[in-house]
Amino acid sequence: MQKHPVLILGAGSWGTALAITLSRNQHPVYLWDTDTAHIRDLRKNRCNQRHIPSVDLPENLIPIESFSNLAVEECRDVIITVPCQALRDVLQQLKNNHYERVCLACKGFEPGTQKLGHQVVHDCLGEIPTAVLSGPSFATEVARGLPTAVTIAAQDNTTARHFSDLFHSEVFRAYTHHDVIGVEVGGAVKNVMAIAAGIADGLGYGSNTRAALITRGLAEIIRLGSALGARQETFMGLAGLGDLVLTCTDDQSRNRRLGLLMAKGLELEDAIYQIGQTIEGIRTATEVYALASRHQIEMPITEQVVRVLNQEASPHDAVQALLAREPKSELG
Repeated sequence: MQKHPVLILGAGSWGTALAITLSRNQHPVYLWDTDTAHIRDLRKNRCNQRHIPSVDLPENLIPIESFSNLAVEECRDVIITVPCQALRDVLQQLKNNHYERVCLACKGFEPGTQKLGHQVVHDCLGEIPTAVLSGPSFATEVARGLPTAVTIAAQDNTTARHFSDLFHSEVFRAYTHHDVIGVEVGGAVKNVMAIAAGIADGLGYGSNTRAALITRGLAEIIRLGSALGARQETFMGLAGLGDLVLTCTDDQSRNRRLGLLMAKGLELEDAIYQIGQTIEGIRTATEVYALASRHQIEMPITEQVVRVLNQEASPHDAVQALLAREPKSELG
């Protein structure tokens, strides 16, 4: 496709990895972040020493401190990777610019409103074409150029196809989809299940427990997604089962590591400090449980994760509460 400049908002590990991917596809990429000291460090060292120190930034990847740049004004595509709690504030800064399309690569619900990312974009920017990118993809592996497959969903195929073409390469396969809600719900709720998986593994419950937790976690994701208007088959794909399995089973997952540390007895704040990066599942768990309560959906794993995070139950007691539940039909 024709090469044209792209703006990426958020220079954490994921934003940097996507910026590197687009740069390798020969697109000029401008990478912005609210942390100006971090941006200056990226410019000086030509790598993200904080998150991905082993991968150099391509020459056509330019860290920037502000949008007041003539080259940035030529960007028509914006990729957003900031945490969901910062999404609305960042979008407010885009109001006066003439971007044509937005792609969300952040996972979660807006705190307080429980809105999905595409709904927040609609609130702030109106009917701008919006896609969401999700799937089993650790940032470091993407930055290293290891083979990865993701899903890019949009309500219209033209927008999904545009961003798919933008990202697609020999090592980064971008499949298109039309179920925006399903892709967003799968990407958000899997982080809650990863905390639960980390807790179970940290307590030494073994592989059988992990497999059961992933399977029943998927059932919770499907119940919530269906209530919000998603298609059930979406959760059998990359943005559903694929991302869930990856995040629940590999220690590169910050959410899984949080569960492991809390199972060892660390307080939540100490575990967050030790991990040193945003852990999306913490806020997401609260919002998911609020949504489940509003829609009268049973999500027992989510409920117990919230109890542990709120220090209302120990990790051991939370697992025991799940095991003590009355037997029922698996399809119920």
